[in-house]
Amino acid sequence: MRRVHITVFAQEFGQCEAAALLKMTQGALSKAIRRGRDIYVTLHVDGSCTAEEVRSFPSQNPTKNQLAEAIAI
Repeated sequence: MRRVHITVFAQEFGQCEAAALLKMTQGALSKAIRRGRDIYVTLHVDGSCTAEEVRSFPSQNPTKNQLAEAIAI
C-alpha cells in the first residue's frame, strides 16, 4: 500500500489513466489539480485506488461578502 499526492499520481499514470483508476473524468481531475486541492491517493496491493481530501473543519468557502470585507481591511 502506498499513499501519494494526486499531482504525483497524475504524473505517474497520466491524467486520463489516473482519472479512470479513480472512476472520475479527466476534466474533474485536472480541475482538482489546478485548484490545488489537498487530495491523497492510496494505491492498494490489489491494484485498486482510493482518494481522500484533507480539509480543515469547518470547511466553508468564504462568501463574496466575506472576501470583499477581507480585502477592505
